[in-house]
Amino acid sequence: MELTDANFASTVETSTIPVMVDFWAPWCGPCRFIAPAVEELAGTFQGQIQVGKVNVDENPRVASRFNVRSIPTLLFFKNGQVVDVIRAAVPKDQIQKKIEDVLAK
Repeated sequence: MELTDANFASTVETSTIPVMVDFWAPWCGPCRFIAPAVEELAGTFQGQIQVGKVNVDENPRVASRFNVRSIPTLLFFKNGQVVDVIRAAVPKDQIQKKIEDVLAK
């Protein structure tokens, strides 16, 4: 799901299920490294967690609002609030563990 400055609040902050937001940019090598894992986990946890992507070059207001200063950054939202974060390119199993932790909260 593509998130933008315009639809972020209405999509993420009102979601009835947790949301993982991937802040990325097309020129970012580490972002491209984790993209397949993010997509695979979106399928694995379909219906339990929504997964969205924010292109920081095209949507600077959302990135600034959440103090995203380096990418990739994954923010985990529950009930409209940030409950966890990953600020680096990490292996799929670490992202999966974080999703499972958020779902268990």
